[in-house]
Amino acid sequence: MKKVSIITGGAKGIGAAIGYRLGKQGYAVVIADVDEEAGKYRENHFRGEGIDSFFIKTDVSSEMDVSNMVEKVYGRYGRIDVLVNNAGIGFSGKSIEEQTLDEWRRVIETNLTGVWLCSKYAVKYMKNNGGVIVNIASTRAFQSEPNTEPYSASKGGIIALTHSLAVSLSKYNIRVVSISPGWIDTSRWQVPPRESTLSGLDHGQHLTRRVGKPEDVASLVTFLVSDDASWISGVNFTIDGGMTVKMIYIDENVIQDSLTMLFNDVEVSYQIRKLIEKIKKADNKENIKSKLDELLRSL
Repeated sequence: MKKVSIITGGAKGIGAAIGYRLGKQGYAVVIADVDEEAGKYRENHFRGEGIDSFFIKTDVSSEMDVSNMVEKVYGRYGRIDVLVNNAGIGFSGKSIEEQTLDEWRRVIETNLTGVWLCSKYAVKYMKNNGGVIVNIASTRAFQSEPNTEPYSASKGGIIALTHSLAVSLSKYNIRVVSISPGWIDTSRWQVPPRESTLSGLDHGQHLTRRVGKPEDVASLVTFLVSDDASWISGVNFTIDGGMTVKMIYIDENVIQDSLTMLFNDVEVSYQIRKLIEKIKKADNKENIKSKLDELLRSL
């Protein structure tokens, strides 16, 4: 009998790539997403690829939505084998002094409470045959850039929830794992697909010399839900091209901060930062090189 997977946030990005990979492995794929237009697009895309798929509009922060979604899935297929808790939203980037309680609640309710709700209702049917729950966390659970408090807290909570669920659900032969992706370029899996705008700096700072792709995460999910991973439960897998072992993401802000420390002069570092930005945008870099040579000779 065909196995059945639910992918929350499955219309775009990492979730869509996971659904596609599982579908090609023979799973029925339920796309649970709050974006109705994108969900219908992805449903048609999957069906065009021969994947048994259907879309259910679902806000994972709504208990009623989640309950209704799970009942529809079971009513259609009579089983649930895999749940991928992927749905999540980002953050405003505002400082903690400017963040609102509404923003905090919105992020936590979607990213963390949504994982708990979907697991709670899916287990009702998953326990009939056993199965696997995969929770998509983030490397932000372990390290942060400034002003990411709601998002980082939600992703850290997912990892803790993962090992708690793994212990509680083991009696039903349900394995639970989490995955923490790093920087993933989701351009090709947006609706509609778009071209990547990443730079050589973006790719080159990774140990693997490239930013991740949704397919990288999908490959790991496919392994973790397979029988080959039957001895794995309760743990987190980091997939980030080696970035977290470097402990730094390089961009113009990091360069400027480093120059400020090097020269102990904020104005000089700011001027060099502006020069870098101008060079990046310039069409005639040979002219800039000539002027820089003249400047260096005059010093």
